[in-house]
Amino acid sequence: MEYEAVIGLEVHVQLQTETKIFCPCSTTFGAPPNTHSCPICIGMPGVLPVLNRKVVEFAIKMALATHCEIAPFSVFARKHYFYPDLPKGYQISQYDLPLAERGWVEIAINGHKKRIGITRIHLEEDAGKLIHDENRPVSYVDLNRAGVPLIEIVSEPDIRSPEEAALYLKKVRQQVRYLEISDGNMEEGSLRCDANISLRPIGQEGFGVRTELKNMNSFRNVQKALEFEIRRQTALLLDGHEVVQETRLWDTAKVITVTMRGKEEAHDYRYFPDPDLVPVEIDNTWIDRVKAELPELPDVKCARFEEQYGLSGYDASALTASKPLADYFEECVVLFPNPKIVSNWIMVELFRLLKQEEREIEASPISPAGLAELLKLIDNGTISGKMAKAILEQAYDSQKSPKEIVEEQGVAQVNDESTISTVVNQILAAHPKEVEKCKGGKTRILGFLVGQVMKETRGQANPQKVNELLRKALGV
Repeated sequence: MEYEAVIGLEVHVQLQTETKIFCPCSTTFGAPPNTHSCPICIGMPGVLPVLNRKVVEFAIKMALATHCEIAPFSVFARKHYFYPDLPKGYQISQYDLPLAERGWVEIAINGHKKRIGITRIHLEEDAGKLIHDENRPVSYVDLNRAGVPLIEIVSEPDIRSPEEAALYLKKVRQQVRYLEISDGNMEEGSLRCDANISLRPIGQEGFGVRTELKNMNSFRNVQKALEFEIRRQTALLLDGHEVVQETRLWDTAKVITVTMRGKEEAHDYRYFPDPDLVPVEIDNTWIDRVKAELPELPDVKCARFEEQYGLSGYDASALTASKPLADYFEECVVLFPNPKIVSNWIMVELFRLLKQEEREIEASPISPAGLAELLKLIDNGTISGKMAKAILEQAYDSQKSPKEIVEEQGVAQVNDESTISTVVNQILAAHPKEVEKCKGGKTRILGFLVGQVMKETRGQANPQKVNELLRKALGV
């Protein structure tokens, strides 16, 4: 029997507000433990939470970007469970009346577009963090993260492969970064993902028994964990065993999933409305104002790049992968209005340099003005394309402008025909045998003679003119 995977993702996105969701403590990452905490976020008796308005606006942005229906009335609830980094003994979240429902995200898989439904987007607070001592059997609690605002994006079980899951997660990350509501940094925990996965016989409508996967801190780990779980569940079913509903952890060292605990259901959390927080009411005026503030979103920008700049779908998709990259490209095109050439140099040469140091485009030592200056030097014949690649590397390392490097090193391309002709004549005189062979029909020798001229001019002669003058002199 063959099985297919049914996958749904729960993505937690840390919102990039200056303060926490219910108190004025800072959300800055990396502060000394327990320095960004107060009686509200550490759960002292008698304190009253107050909702951060900016958190709601950020959630509305994501809801609009994912085509969700925004509820005019939503309610915060208390989700009860015990964990050492949850000082109140409950988490403030949203349950039966979330902020937004019934949206979708579109991914491209194998040349086709597929919509992944979104069940809901709701607001909640984050818990703290446990730090385990490597030398002693103790753990420390850092409550800096307690109360940091999150949105949880729950997908429909529309995902059918680990590859689709990774693409969906990347699309969600791209959206939140375009909206500038989160940095989407999985390594720092700004974007976290839990996956629900079950198998069912191909053609069956009903779902199988699912497991939930946690502790996946990269796109690669999400994909690898799901791949392992598909193999594990398939082996169980083929051997006649049952899959147990449980929560499992991804062990990155052993590259396996391991049992964490039995899977809780909603009733286990004993949800009830939080008596300290009033309902959230969102009217059309508020929604319209937030909508007017939305940036051009990735899919729209990608389509525009194809139409406006004549780029291929692949190039447009790559250049709109992040907003800073798209902005970089457009700044270059303003200064050097040849989109295809700009695209090629960014995607091939600049990406190569950035990848070597694992830098994002925002940290590029080559500014849009610097790259445009380099391309102008090629276009006006000052340097050749080959020389430009070396100059780009030098500019990247030294942070000098391409023009400065050309002037300092005196490597401007020689275009003067009389100067090149003099060198061509010298080379022809020095290689009479090769000249005779070339005139006799062995035109491959022409490449050797071109190389000799380029060597003599230290690579500065215009290769096209060298070729033309040699052919003219040899009559080939």
